[in-house]
Amino acid sequence: MPHYLLALDQGTTSCRSILFRSDGSIVSSTQRPFRQYYPQPGWVEHDPNEILSVQVSTLQETVAKANIPVQDIVGLGITNQRETIVVWDRQTGQPVYPAIVWQCRRTADLCQTLKDEGLESFVRERTGLPIDAYFSATKLTWLFRQMPELRRRAERGELLAGTIDSWLIWHLTGRQNHITDVTNASRTLLMNIDRGEWDESLLKIFGIPRQILPDIVPSSHRIGLVDPAILPGQIPICGVAGDQQASLFGQACVKPGMTKNTYGTGCFILMYTGQKKVVSHNGLLTTVAWDLGYGLTYALEGSVFNAGSAIQWLKEEVGLIDTYAACDQLASSVPDSSGVQFVPAFTGLGAPYWNMNARGMMLGLTRGSGRAQIARAVLESIAHQSSDILDCMKQDAFSQIPVLRVDGGASVSDWTMQFQSDISGLYVDRATLTETTAWGAASLAGLACGLWPDTEKMNDGRQSGRLFQPRMPQPEREASRAAWKKAVQTACFYAQTES
Repeated sequence: MPHYLLALDQGTTSCRSILFRSDGSIVSSTQRPFRQYYPQPGWVEHDPNEILSVQVSTLQETVAKANIPVQDIVGLGITNQRETIVVWDRQTGQPVYPAIVWQCRRTADLCQTLKDEGLESFVRERTGLPIDAYFSATKLTWLFRQMPELRRRAERGELLAGTIDSWLIWHLTGRQNHITDVTNASRTLLMNIDRGEWDESLLKIFGIPRQILPDIVPSSHRIGLVDPAILPGQIPICGVAGDQQASLFGQACVKPGMTKNTYGTGCFILMYTGQKKVVSHNGLLTTVAWDLGYGLTYALEGSVFNAGSAIQWLKEEVGLIDTYAACDQLASSVPDSSGVQFVPAFTGLGAPYWNMNARGMMLGLTRGSGRAQIARAVLESIAHQSSDILDCMKQDAFSQIPVLRVDGGASVSDWTMQFQSDISGLYVDRATLTETTAWGAASLAGLACGLWPDTEKMNDGRQSGRLFQPRMPQPEREASRAAWKKAVQTACFYAQTES
């Protein structure tokens, strides 16, 4: 009897559902975008109801297209944009405010106040994270300060709050389960990274009532059944992980030192460190990799806030390109960017800079700078930001990275992956299966429902699609890296003078 695994991949700009066979091959899939809201500069919001509606519709359409018996689907896994927070009414199930997205910078001043109070080191020790608007806790703090009545309702137990996985699980299980997994919980600034539990001291610092938060469970764990009104068949939800941890798992990075980069709206690089919790001295995050039911494991992470979103900006806001493929074509039409540098700090700079006030900047323009040079500078900026993080990882972990495993939208670009290999000096391995994030969520579900005995058997199917090898001369690489770092310094200096 064939076995199938269903994965829900709830991203920053779209919702996808993918039905996999147990060997990782795709049976059917559906993807739909949803709207982005920018009510003020630096603010980013989503409509939680739209996310739910779009995600459920892709789920139902994917199963319908597959034309298989629903009872052959042995498990469902969920992966999601992390840090984005939703608050909703326990009785009606309706959100009380738009979802505040991980990219949103509205709490930058609040974060600075908490730092000025000397709380940074305490929070980092408990969570592995810096105090930054990126994470969920200050978004809740801001909401409750702006709307005191919501705080009072939360304290009375009338509200629930959680990251997008919790929002989906609550509705998918017929409002029965208020759950999150350790990976998503570890991104809130509220979970103790050693114990895998909500930390009372952190809840007090951020002013978050414990009763609104979900219970924390392992990433591979039977949570509940999908509401038959949504999908019949008694399908168990048994895998949950934030998108970057799911990608790490789907890339079969299950041995310490193995590293992956997902090129999506942002770039997210994770190095698996196993049971060892590596503390960064270079601005990286210590985060939970996953819990398969027998304890926490960890990863080093560096986050680039704007990567694919920079290409999207070229297309949708500037109108420089008509298609995403056109960016590659323009970039490859010139031998270099002719000195043009682009720093895509639309919502600040992530690791290793953590500059919340930085904004996008283009430098080195001359009268001869054209569409090709600008397009190339944008693609180069994606690889440069990733290389900044990779350099820090090697220093923190005292480890070389012989191969970088890659996935995500921009990883399909041969030009970008070759430049990534050139500028980092690393081999870049693009898997045959590009949907590694969704496959990671499906794999977590497969483990929980007993489809495989262990991770070794599960990951036998990963195959390398193409291996990119560095070919840029060292002097050229060093000059390019120096020019990039000068551009970043300029953007940071500008932010300082403006603040």
